[in-house]
Amino acid sequence: MTRSKSLIAPVLIAAMLAASGMQTVAAPAVDSNLGLDSTQPIAVNADSFLADLNNETGTYTGNVIVTQGQVRLHADEVKVVAPGGRAARMEATGNVIVDSPSGQAVGDAGIYDVPQQMIRLTGNVVLTKDANVMRGNALEVSMATGLARLTANAANAATGQRPGRVQGLFVPAPQDGKGPPPSQANPGRP
Repeated sequence: MTRSKSLIAPVLIAAMLAASGMQTVAAPAVDSNLGLDSTQPIAVNADSFLADLNNETGTYTGNVIVTQGQVRLHADEVKVVAPGGRAARMEATGNVIVDSPSGQAVGDAGIYDVPQQMIRLTGNVVLTKDANVMRGNALEVSMATGLARLTANAANAATGQRPGRVQGLFVPAPQDGKGPPPSQANPGRP
């Protein structure tokens, strides 16, 4: 597999397809390139690698770390689907963590669709930047548009599951730089 521009984002955030009928909320603005630098080489480290030449896939397993520039992906396994030797899809599973200059994204699994320039994370998705946190069940990031969408599960009448909700906590910066804002310093006082 050759390094190419099509491999830049695949290693960053991975994601499973979001289930249809989910409630959606736009996530905070994300750098359109997620801090990626396409001129940087991609480094992959893992405990093992298995190439399936017939199916044109390669699977890295065991403490997989993929790095490009300032972005680092950790996962238990990363499978690269590369028909004709060109990466078309990257799938990360198990404890997926993406660290970038724009924050950290965590999920259970992920997929990067290279031709669509679409990255999806699923499972217990948590986004953090400094003290700010957002939670949901699926994150979808379009590298082409720079838009990100965090969603929660829809209601499931068959199981009696209530609809999920996206959650966010945004902590204002301290006013004097030395402690929490006055509203947090004495939560019981007006």
